[in-house]
Amino acid sequence: MHSEETNEVVVQPPDKEKIRKIWKVALILGIVTACEFAVAFLLPPEYRTIKIVTFIIMTIVKAFYIVGEFMHLGHEVKSLIYSVLIPMAFVVWLLIALIVEGDSILMAR
Repeated sequence: MHSEETNEVVVQPPDKEKIRKIWKVALILGIVTACEFAVAFLLPPEYRTIKIVTFIIMTIVKAFYIVGEFMHLGHEVKSLIYSVLIPMAFVVWLLIALIVEGDSILMAR
């Protein structure tokens, strides 16, 4: 038996809709990142709490876009989405609770 190798490459036409969607997501992520830079460099140091809260919110927005689009979780069934989001919500709650408790212990000393 003799197997024949072919060196043909089949080029598919570009999918304009997918390319447009990637650019849209990249634009949204770029705008959120630009807003983060603006908050970091334009707000004075007195607004430290506002900066931190803004960074956390913008980071969560970017994480949702990245997970939803580039990791393809946005197109999955609802049960898979909830199995990722619910534990993440508990982890975020835990982090906030630890920060608040740690701050109250520090202030009590």
